[in-house]
Amino acid sequence: MKKALITGANKGIGLEVAKQLLQKGYYVYLGSRDLKNGKEAVEKLKNEGLKNVELLEIDVTSQQSVNNARIELVKKTQVLDVLINNAGINGIEFSDGKPVMHTATETDVDVYKKVYEVNVYGVIRVTQAFLDLLRNSSAPRIVNVSSSQGSLTLHSDPNFIHYNFKGSVYQSSKSALNMYTIVLAYELKDLPFKVNAVSPGSTKTDFNHNLGQGSVVDAGNRIVKYAIIGEDGPTGKFFSEDMNTDTGEIPW
Repeated sequence: MKKALITGANKGIGLEVAKQLLQKGYYVYLGSRDLKNGKEAVEKLKNEGLKNVELLEIDVTSQQSVNNARIELVKKTQVLDVLINNAGINGIEFSDGKPVMHTATETDVDVYKKVYEVNVYGVIRVTQAFLDLLRNSSAPRIVNVSSSQGSLTLHSDPNFIHYNFKGSVYQSSKSALNMYTIVLAYELKDLPFKVNAVSPGSTKTDFNHNLGQGSVVDAGNRIVKYAIIGEDGPTGKFFSEDMNTDTGEIPW
């Protein structure tokens, strides 16, 4: 039975990805920073008849927590087939019910640090901590959950639909994540790894205060697709089916 670890999986898209992988016969380690919420998520899945799931407490912003999670996981398995770096934050605050735009000219650097700690450094911590277990798989897969908002090419195009709507913090964190994905895929290119960045699209969840349009089912499908790709599948690519309904691939 193939095994998958998903960070930030106690709700929203992460929980849906866990559900879909369980339905496909994977054993899932459901990563959650909050122990109570994680236990409730696991119980919810088991109540739906999806039994091959267990909680792995992990806070991606803490190296000690990541190290502890690794210690716990190696007690259970020496092989990890799929790593989905899903945990993320946007750092957006609201004023009078409306999101406050993060500007490049005024946003304090501490806001950047908070978002980067999860979206970039957290991914690096987790990937490095579990890379040796992935190496033990015959077909290891890494999916970094990104966003089309991190595409430099699209956002520098005046004809892009979102050209006039930019936030400097979340978007730049995803651009940084994308570059990490490129380099990681390159370093692992001679091994059976498949490493890709995937945007689940605008999805209505707590993450965006339910301002998204898409469903978690569709978002989950988009991520799972690249978590289970075969050996002839792509690596080192960036996908957003919202932006490209044909092949899904979009420019960095």
